[in-house]
Amino acid sequence: MTSRTKKLEICNRKPEINFFMKLWQKDKASLKEVEVFTVGKDREMDIHLAAFDVLGSLAHIEMLESVGLLTKDELVQLQKELKNIYEHIQKGEFRLQDDVEDIHSQVELLLTQKLGDTGKKIHSARSRNDQVLVDIKLYLRNEIEELVNTIQPFFELLQAQSEKHKNDLLPGYTHLQLAMPSSFGLWFGAYAESLVDDVITLKSAYAIVNKNPLGSAAGYGSSFPINRTLTKQLLGFDDLNYNVVYAQMGRGKAERITAQALANVADTLAKLSMDACLYLNQNFGFISFPAELTTGSSIMPHKKNPDVFELIRSHCNRIKALPNEITLMTTNLPSGYHRDLQLLKEHLFPAFRTLKDCIEMAALMLSNIEIKKNILADEKYKYLFTVDEVNKLVMQGIPFRDAYKIVGQKVEDGSFTPPTEAGRGLHEGSIGNLCTEEIKKQMQTVVDSFPFASVHSAIEKLVDA
Repeated sequence: MTSRTKKLEICNRKPEINFFMKLWQKDKASLKEVEVFTVGKDREMDIHLAAFDVLGSLAHIEMLESVGLLTKDELVQLQKELKNIYEHIQKGEFRLQDDVEDIHSQVELLLTQKLGDTGKKIHSARSRNDQVLVDIKLYLRNEIEELVNTIQPFFELLQAQSEKHKNDLLPGYTHLQLAMPSSFGLWFGAYAESLVDDVITLKSAYAIVNKNPLGSAAGYGSSFPINRTLTKQLLGFDDLNYNVVYAQMGRGKAERITAQALANVADTLAKLSMDACLYLNQNFGFISFPAELTTGSSIMPHKKNPDVFELIRSHCNRIKALPNEITLMTTNLPSGYHRDLQLLKEHLFPAFRTLKDCIEMAALMLSNIEIKKNILADEKYKYLFTVDEVNKLVMQGIPFRDAYKIVGQKVEDGSFTPPTEAGRGLHEGSIGNLCTEEIKKQMQTVVDSFPFASVHSAIEKLVDA
């Protein structure tokens, strides 16, 4: 069958009975091809949201009862069944039935099967739009916390290696040309401090996602007498997205800001991985790893390839593209909900697992790194010490520009002799003063600024009440 013939057949086909249970279904079925195309990978992505959909519903029904839209008995019945569903999700026993469109439909179907008409009442005063919004915000909030918890031990490893190897010197480069003496203490410590700034950007993303959109309904609020402040408190959000139109406009924006924070972490890992690949190269030869952490060649017996770092670099470079992908996917969308937004989940959700895996693999590698000693004793690194010689002359009272010319002339005529030991500055952050404790305090301050404890307390109360 030609492509043209197939298209004509689809166009002329009468609609089949729909095979997805939908919250929005009326009396008309969609063509099967339309169903498959519009649902896409959404069911697969919705599994990530399952627990958070239940949490949102638990908060929502408690609010509905408080404003008279559910009776106390109905609330108790719904809470019991929702908590049973939540327990199945936590145990990994939950799945979407083949004929159910999404997580929201699945939860409502299970409640209706158990409780009849009472199960149908949970959708009062909300839309799938704000239901998806609150699910995604709860999911992103949780994933950011998990990412911070993954970064912390990696940060501590970098700091420990920085202190352990603070006296092991290596060449510093600018333009990939020999520049000045550096140290492995500086190298490890640089990436540790980079993670501090990365976590600061994660905190900014967390502040954006930690606002309650529930109650914005389809983007224009509800005529029911709902209490959005109550659901905010029940779900542990810091605040509300007050304007209901903006609450919907925030979809795509929250994902983009979160993606940018992930991209910052990824950039740190990608640069570290590139350094490691260079330093392992035999022309550098600064570091090595146990054979079991590298890979070989099918024809070259001597090869010890840094495949782990190469894959970390590639994974992280792809994550660095994520903010731009989301920006382009949401370009020129007017206010209000659009189905384009569904696809953001497919791009963003897997990035969390990928990034956490990359951090854990980088930690495995750096825990087993072997550092070459006395690298700078090699004759080819002698010009690393020209700045030390210039500074020595300046300390003797010679103007800097004159000292620079004197040492430069020695380099030109081949008479430059490097000092036996590199000068080690003692100012903050130099080879001789890494400021490890100060950097550690910076990280602790930003981690402590996350309201993880209050969020846990709210969620535990919601689930256990």
